[in-house]
Amino acid sequence: MMKLKELIQDIDLLKGSNYQADSQVKGLTMDSRKLEPGFAFVAIRGSVADGHQFIAQVIEAGATTIVAETTPTHDGVNWIQVRNTHEALGQMASAFYGHPSKNLKLVGITGTNGKTTVATLLYELFLRMGYRAGLLSTVRNRIHNKVLSATHTTPDAVSLNALLADMVADGCDYCFMECSSHAIEQRRIAGLDFTGAVFTNLTHDHLDYHKTFDAYRDAKKLFFDKLDSHAFALVNKDDKNGMYMLQNSRASKYTYSLNSMSDFRARIVEQDFNGMLLRIGDTEAWYRLIGGFNAYNLLAVYGSAFLLGMKEEEIIHHLTQLGSVAGRIDSISVHGVVGIVDYAHTPDALKNVLEVINAIRTRNETLITVVGCGGNRDTAKRPIMADIAARLSDQVIFTSDNPRSEDPEEILNQMEAGVSPNQYKKTMRISDRKEAIKAAARFAQKGDIILVAGKGHETYQEIKGERFPFDDKAILKETIEKLNT
Repeated sequence: MMKLKELIQDIDLLKGSNYQADSQVKGLTMDSRKLEPGFAFVAIRGSVADGHQFIAQVIEAGATTIVAETTPTHDGVNWIQVRNTHEALGQMASAFYGHPSKNLKLVGITGTNGKTTVATLLYELFLRMGYRAGLLSTVRNRIHNKVLSATHTTPDAVSLNALLADMVADGCDYCFMECSSHAIEQRRIAGLDFTGAVFTNLTHDHLDYHKTFDAYRDAKKLFFDKLDSHAFALVNKDDKNGMYMLQNSRASKYTYSLNSMSDFRARIVEQDFNGMLLRIGDTEAWYRLIGGFNAYNLLAVYGSAFLLGMKEEEIIHHLTQLGSVAGRIDSISVHGVVGIVDYAHTPDALKNVLEVINAIRTRNETLITVVGCGGNRDTAKRPIMADIAARLSDQVIFTSDNPRSEDPEEILNQMEAGVSPNQYKKTMRISDRKEAIKAAARFAQKGDIILVAGKGHETYQEIKGERFPFDDKAILKETIEKLNT
């Protein structure tokens, strides 16, 4: 319960607002289905529906306060008119839960690839160093050791602040969270007080939503534009968009890189499928992750921890003990066959994983890649990903990812359109993902490598609006075991 004047103290009201400042608000929601009597309803204009259409319905259901971008249309309720209800919701949610981000050292990670790995490694690192911490990620949310399911990369503003408040109540000192471009643009993180922000990289993704690459890039940049002067901004200088993120940001600016001068530098000395010898600054150590992209991820974690006041020796000691994140170059070895499951669902991520495998392998083995593309998502990347898979693999099986409401065969048609004629003979298509994985296992001989890409940590497959149990790693392991018994 909170007085309305306290709930709206941080938002810019327009002249159409008409309300009783001392009114009590029992709760806050943007979902008409979750409204209870005495709640404030924030009318959000979404990509599918416009919350303004449900105002009469929620008033009938007991809403006592309406937050909208329009002038009052109903009497007898508090009417708060604002320019942007997305922004207002973030500010109000933060106020309703007692500004929890001000009581945490909150670090947000954004970029196309690496968000989950960086956020998760930071969380695990700080736990190992004896701190209580929270995690908000694509894979799962955590309040110290308590595991919660994650349905979005970044939750809605109300759920997000509720989770942060639970972390504060649990005694957490830190929180590490992924910040997706959708969440930034939709102002889900408005009202949060960030201690730091990290930029990993920017490649082709989410153009179904953002329409242009520039719009996608600028959504990421908005995160850095909104930082306060007390925060730090740490960016990948080797990415051509890294320095762009820092323009006009009030935060203290830092960079990391493998290939250029920066505040935090690293170099891969050697690597195999078990890990890599990485030199960070003047210190060489063996880490249990592989690939250049993971060298960037480890460097981002190291730089963030250093900027949070941790000591270099302690950071490196604990980082070397951490393994890969679920579904990110997640490998198994069964009867001499190496199986790798990875979340790679963008052209750049797929290219990175395949280049790492090719850099380590001896070329005396066959690399078989199983890959698909998600339905109802960016279609432009489908032929690009197919081309990458065909060029960088010995054999490729195109299959379903999460087809959602699309025809899997049509998705495969669009993928195959990107394969050049001289690569076509090494490809085949099996739309049933389980059968595709089984086929790869049948083709594989001792010493061969199977990459199953696209779903990584996910334990479901979404088809025609339903989610069915599906685990790439479990199916791959089980199939290889059966074929070799």
